[in-house]
Amino acid sequence: MSTRTLPRSRRDLGELLLERGSEALPIWFVAAKDDAQLKALTAVQRNWLEARGWSPKPGAVLLLPDESGGIAGALLGTDGEDWAEHSPLLPGALPGALPPGDYRFASKLPDPELATLAWLAGSYRFGRYKTENNGKPKRLALPDGVERAAVLALAEALYFGRDLINIPANDFGPAELEAAAREIGTEHGASIKVTEGSSLLSDNFPMIHAVGRASDRSPRLIDLRWGSERAPKVTIVGKGICFDTGGLDIKPGSAMALMKKDMGGAAASLTFAHLVMQSKLPLRLRVLIPAADNSIAGNAFRPGDVLRSRNGMTVEIGNTDAEGRLVLADALSLADEEAPDYLITIATLTGAARVALGPDLPPLYTNDEELAAGLLASGLSVGDPLWRMPLWAPYDKLIKSNIADVNHIAEGSHAGSVIAALFLKRFVTDAKRFAHLDIFGWVPREQPGRPQGGEPQGARALFAYFRKEFGP
Repeated sequence: MSTRTLPRSRRDLGELLLERGSEALPIWFVAAKDDAQLKALTAVQRNWLEARGWSPKPGAVLLLPDESGGIAGALLGTDGEDWAEHSPLLPGALPGALPPGDYRFASKLPDPELATLAWLAGSYRFGRYKTENNGKPKRLALPDGVERAAVLALAEALYFGRDLINIPANDFGPAELEAAAREIGTEHGASIKVTEGSSLLSDNFPMIHAVGRASDRSPRLIDLRWGSERAPKVTIVGKGICFDTGGLDIKPGSAMALMKKDMGGAAASLTFAHLVMQSKLPLRLRVLIPAADNSIAGNAFRPGDVLRSRNGMTVEIGNTDAEGRLVLADALSLADEEAPDYLITIATLTGAARVALGPDLPPLYTNDEELAAGLLASGLSVGDPLWRMPLWAPYDKLIKSNIADVNHIAEGSHAGSVIAALFLKRFVTDAKRFAHLDIFGWVPREQPGRPQGGEPQGARALFAYFRKEFGP
């Protein structure tokens, strides 16, 4: 099966953009404290605003009538001239609120490329299983200063990552995740090695095998490589649990309903890879994705089991619903063997991260001050925010085991996201820089530029950081 959904290509995405200078309706950005634009409206338009009770709250959209009863343009509410610093994807509110037609930004834009990407991001809809026609598009005239190919490449990668998360698990298992990696790998000339099924045991990935062995869909480790071996080595490890029942510690139905998104870390990793490869950043990129289902069967791994990991460390299983850190540990050990310059994990790892920071703000863990500052700044600049959390060493004692080298969870519910990050860090000894992103991978309520559904969080933040560090 094809993993792609509409729009299938950059050409299809390009249908959402008009050439510069095209006839299009203007969109003005207005703020409550700056009413110059509102005073410039006609009497008919001011009466329309009053009748509608509209105020320029951030993200609020209003169509303006002309004297003949047609459409003269539209207003987008902002929180001031510095709106892009606080809500860089705010223009993404427009496609969902405007009728089909052609539009242009009539106000000055702090970052025209990001505003255009926001429009494209807000235009995304997951239509794979819809039978009705989506109708006429809402098109934007390309703003001055924006390179068409570059912004379409950004949007294409974002759409790709969202598609992967949104496809339900019956159509997207470990084999389809492998196919997605092969798709972008082939497109950009990357090499891919896959270790599958019982080969995971013979090739020393015992914890990936243990987590995935109860499913009738074979677990595997996907290993994508691209770029010159002489370039800085950047390795991304993305959690690829295609469906998580919780295993023998089964989840309640309410918690299982969204578990198609448990491969969101893999989707974000491939989104980042897509961005790096199509931009030809001078990096030696490696993406490792341990892909599996956490299923229930007679041969499922059990609470209380002791598993041996790739690096020889023994792990006591405290709860089978904490499977993600197990598959990541084997992949991290492999990645660490070549001592990359950057080793970064992206995973939908803990509910504790959502309790602490909510769905929109993934925790970032690293002990590298420079890397932390760079990633935080990059995430804010492109509307893909992260928030630093501590790798608090004293908590490491909470995963002590009486019968193995380590337990993979702690007793009680305190500091769950920190504990998971500390567990992963145990498998990284030689990498020069290590970071971990504990993402949600999902937008529960529509926001500007973020339709409800899958979201490859962290991918654009990472790309913005590496593009700044190593780009032209």
